[in-house]
Amino acid sequence: MKYYYQKHSFLKSFVWFLVIFMVGWTGAFFYYDIEGQAQIPSFSEEEITSGEPIDLGLFWGVWGTIDDSYIDVLKLNDEEMLYGAVNGMVDAIGDPYTDFMDPDETSDFQENMGGQLEGIGAELTVEDGQLVVIAPIKGAPAEEYLLPGDIIYMIDGKPTSDMTVNEAIMAIRGDAGTTVKLTIVRDGETDYLVFEIERATVTISSVDWEFVGDNEDIVYVGISQFIDDTSDEFHKAVNEILLHDVKGIILDVRNNGGGYLDTAVDVISEFTDGKEKAVTVKMRDEDNNQIHYTSGKSSLSGIPLIILVNDGSASASEILAGAIQDYGLGTIVGEQTFGKGSVQVVEEFSDGSSLRMTVAKWYT
Repeated sequence: MKYYYQKHSFLKSFVWFLVIFMVGWTGAFFYYDIEGQAQIPSFSEEEITSGEPIDLGLFWGVWGTIDDSYIDVLKLNDEEMLYGAVNGMVDAIGDPYTDFMDPDETSDFQENMGGQLEGIGAELTVEDGQLVVIAPIKGAPAEEYLLPGDIIYMIDGKPTSDMTVNEAIMAIRGDAGTTVKLTIVRDGETDYLVFEIERATVTISSVDWEFVGDNEDIVYVGISQFIDDTSDEFHKAVNEILLHDVKGIILDVRNNGGGYLDTAVDVISEFTDGKEKAVTVKMRDEDNNQIHYTSGKSSLSGIPLIILVNDGSASASEILAGAIQDYGLGTIVGEQTFGKGSVQVVEEFSDGSSLRMTVAKWYT
């Protein structure tokens, strides 16, 4: 089973998500005692009990009344009504990282995690009822127009306040070569910004690296997301880096919206001697809590390390930066990160639809 932080692969019926859409992030959940040790809260059975069973007769009564008496029978589509009802149930939870995806949305989600999409390439979330840009994807059309923190007020003239995150994503996405008009509210601007952005096929290479500095003995490694191919790309880069006399590493996770937990742990492992706690995952049922450890097979340990972060760094990026900071393995440079401390799992259903649901919180 894979853990997601948004923005991530499907393993049988479960997948752990980041963002990602690349949708992600809420406030991080950290608890420290006076000695700086993480304190994980516990919950009583009373706190997690949902209450009395609900009589579903109301649901079927409304369904039957519509089916029997609604005037425009051609508008009645059982599948759409069912998906709409499920969407409404899930939306009522009020968690922007828990949502229902119909078969088309599920297929798009899987493609996103595979590293390719058609659209403008931006990671989105909902904050206080507003559709907010987490970060544009490097090299995507959105990078030219959008900034982290931008509020997308309208999509093609339609207010996003009436849309779920998935509905907004589907409205923004489209065939390469077509355009979408976004009306943006940006901090510091006194008026709306309106951009017509041409969609493209966005292929996401999650790792890029190069030697920098006068003597080319400093290596810059950028990780844009923690997706399907990130571990392989990162380990390939490490193998090539080790062929040189490297004096320092700059690891850049700015605007990295997150992804798979195990991928973040893979990256942490390259800097960590021995098997150390990388992250703790706290489930609703404490018997299912998990601690994820580094592999103990470090290749880059001891090389001076700087990690670059900003307010677009979230989730798996924060797990990485937090572990490096906790163990004194490097220096964090930049801005305060986004702050997402929740974990999502995606379960697929027989019709191809799926439910992405927050099931845990994570802790350094």
